[in-house]
Amino acid sequence: KSERLQARKLVPQSQSQSHIRTGKRGGLKVPKEEKTEKEIEEERIEAIREKMGRAAQLILFKHHRQPGAKSWELKRALGKKYPEIVKMLDQELQKIGLTIKEVSEGEDKPARYYATMADHPRLSDRTFGWRIDDMAALVITLSYIQSKRGRAPEKEVKEILREKFPKWRVDQILNKFTKKGYISEDDEGILYIDWRTRAEIDQKELLGRLIGKEGELEDVSG
Repeated sequence: KSERLQARKLVPQSQSQSHIRTGKRGGLKVPKEEKTEKEIEEERIEAIREKMGRAAQLILFKHHRQPGAKSWELKRALGKKYPEIVKMLDQELQKIGLTIKEVSEGEDKPARYYATMADHPRLSDRTFGWRIDDMAALVITLSYIQSKRGRAPEKEVKEILREKFPKWRVDQILNKFTKKGYISEDDEGILYIDWRTRAEIDQKELLGRLIGKEGELEDVSG
């Protein structure tokens, strides 16, 4: 026993504990290995992929009355650097013909991010789910509102549409455009261009084609 005590005294305490740690129950804890640069980079890439997946869920899948996601929703889910994540997601979506557009909903209001086709659709795509006369009515409606600097009385729009369509169809058409987000109406019966028109339709090109002066117009979309 005396020999064991002498042996313990010969070994400094700091040296005996320099590479071994004793747990609460007397067990040994293995020193934690440091991560390599490759492992750190792989974890960073995986974290970005997870955020891109979350951004895709918010932007591509409808979870409100309107599709897309507002800037504050993306910031809450992805952090303050959400624009970088959205940009990377946009680059991936462009590979399959889609793109993400940022649509302003007015001053002091959060922007909305919305996925749409990157290029102009073919006629067969453009008419999918739409009647030809509905498309014509949409062009007439948007063109008239634009010609009035972005706001036009509903009464005037209806009068123009009734020259081409029955009265009952006019009411039906305008309700459809409102529900889909192409136009909106305020309490005074004034129609405005809404978020979906700003996201999906090149308003400058539309007006340019109608009046034959494409390329000479000011950017009416702001």
